[in-house]
Amino acid sequence: MDIDVKVGLAARNTVEVVTVEELRKVFEEKPRPRGYIGFEPSGLVHVGWLVWMFKVRDLVKAGVDFHILEATWHAYINDKLGGDMELIRKAARYTRIVLDAIGVPESSVKYIDAEELASDKDYWATLLRAAKHTSLARVRRALTIMGRRMDEGETDFSKLIYPLMQVTDIFYLDLDIALGGMDQRKAHMLTRDIAERLGRRKPVAIHTPIITGLQGPGERMGGGEYDEVAASVKMSKSKPETAVFVHDSPEAVEAKILKAYCPPRTVEFNPIVEINKYLLFQQEGFKLVVERPEKYGGTIIVENYADLEKMYVNGEIHPLDLKKATANALNKLLDPIRRRIESDPEARGVLEELSKAKITR
Repeated sequence: MDIDVKVGLAARNTVEVVTVEELRKVFEEKPRPRGYIGFEPSGLVHVGWLVWMFKVRDLVKAGVDFHILEATWHAYINDKLGGDMELIRKAARYTRIVLDAIGVPESSVKYIDAEELASDKDYWATLLRAAKHTSLARVRRALTIMGRRMDEGETDFSKLIYPLMQVTDIFYLDLDIALGGMDQRKAHMLTRDIAERLGRRKPVAIHTPIITGLQGPGERMGGGEYDEVAASVKMSKSKPETAVFVHDSPEAVEAKILKAYCPPRTVEFNPIVEINKYLLFQQEGFKLVVERPEKYGGTIIVENYADLEKMYVNGEIHPLDLKKATANALNKLLDPIRRRIESDPEARGVLEELSKAKITR
């Protein structure tokens, strides 16, 4: 595959690549660069996760030797699923099934359990070396990667270890590329900042967008850096009213989308617009069919996101019409995932168990 094509695949549908020049160099120098993402197995999968899952698919297609870290201990530290490690492990397995359903089979990536890393003394030696080259203030600032306030490290010391674990994950796996949502930016930048001091490779950081929760930004969106703002308003499984889950029935998807925040002529922090931009229009050959009565202009077919944004901002598409079209298109995108879950006894069992579990943020 041509280098330009590889870089294009890796960089599309991202907020930023730090840096594109370094990414190009990685592809030029290595036929199979090492990449990774870490995720907390924290419950059911919502459509916001599909953004990074599709990016994993892109990177695998671009020839990246991709590693997916099932961050079980990280989820434990972050109080996910009540700290029940067995349930956390099941959530990790469920996520594998969803990845398989969207075109990332287990044979195409390498799964790594955080418990495996934590059992190696060299992992902890690397963590201590990383800790020696940063400050407490910098680590506390990075707590936002967990969806936590900086002061939460005052009551639970393990929270302060979490950012250093994420840095150590990257160094220990000897990576060329670190993938994550914009909410992971601080951890990636910390890694890059101290890499040379530790004699380690500085990873290219690829950051994907975050889809706003269905209730919209509301009062949660305050000041701060972009990554912190986006993280504060993101779709969250701990607030199911803000999320569309990949297992939701077509009727549930439609009901949620129709109730969602979608102000006219506004695209910023508009979850319906974002679902189109970051999910639907990222699928090859996708066109949005907006059905309307003839008296309102009749049915239109939008061929790309740029046209959709222009028409919506200009008031040419009504929010209700956009919602109906989005619900229909999103259901088609989710159909293969639902079928995969429904046909897999293990997936159905874990789904039922996770549905009953208390999901914390």
